[in-house]
Amino acid sequence: MSGGVRGTDSVGRLRVVAAGLRAPLYAEARIELPYEQVWGVVADLEGELPHLLSFVREFRVAPGDSERKAAVAVDAVGLRGDFEVRLAPGWCLMQSRLVTMGMAAVEEDGGTRFAVCGALRPAALGPLQRAYRRVLGARRARQFFSEVERRAALR
Repeated sequence: MSGGVRGTDSVGRLRVVAAGLRAPLYAEARIELPYEQVWGVVADLEGELPHLLSFVREFRVAPGDSERKAAVAVDAVGLRGDFEVRLAPGWCLMQSRLVTMGMAAVEEDGGTRFAVCGALRPAALGPLQRAYRRVLGARRARQFFSEVERRAALR
C-alpha cells in the first residue's frame, strides 16, 4: 500500500484523485511487463516524460532524495511551467497552477496495473475538459500506455 486511503493501493488512490478532479483523462491498463520495468520508465521523469507526452519538450526535476520536488516543464513551443512533484514507488502526482497529472502502478499477477490521469485546474475550464474527454481522452490514453509499454520493454 502506498499511503493515502487505508486499504487502497496507488492505482485506487489515483482513481479517487481523478474523480475529485473530474479529470477528463483517466484510464487504467494492464501492461504485461514486470512492475520494476514499467515504474522505471515512469519514475524517470526527466529522461522519459518528453518521450511519453508529445507536447513536453523538456522536464527538469530539482535534485534530491525527497518525495516532494520542484520541476519545470517546457512545452513544444517553449512555454515554461513550474510543477510540484510527489514521486514515490508506484505513485507520481505533478501539479502546476494550470495542470494536474498523475500516474500510478501496482504489481498484478506478474504484470503491472498502470493508471494515468490528467486535468486542468481552473474550474472555469470544465467545459473544455468535458469536450477533450469526448474527443481525445481515450485515444490519448491508449497512445500513452503503448509508449510506456514500448519504452519499458527496452529496459
